[in-house]
Amino acid sequence: MKINLYIFVSSLKNNHKNEVLQKSYQSDFRPMIGDIVDDPGFHPQYHNGYEIVKVTINYHTNECYVSLHPLAIELEEIEWEMYIERLIANGWQVISKEKWKSFQ
Repeated sequence: MKINLYIFVSSLKNNHKNEVLQKSYQSDFRPMIGDIVDDPGFHPQYHNGYEIVKVTINYHTNECYVSLHPLAIELEEIEWEMYIERLIANGWQVISKEKWKSFQ
């Protein structure tokens, strides 16, 4: 099954910047609400995993849409841009807000 992970990353500083990112995997595991997802894109100094808060399964397309707990970078120990760059360097893609809303 194709697993599509989504995470919303925002900054309470820097004019409230925010992005929605997506990463897809092929997996035989069915994600469940409350599971913790680890990924090399998650910065170890700030976060070591994200909780799954919503799972939507489309059996017709054999896809699973997984919303991870939003990340609000409040302390800015890691710059917002640096965190987004790390996610992108590890296979995450920035997606449009319209696409994100279609999965809500």
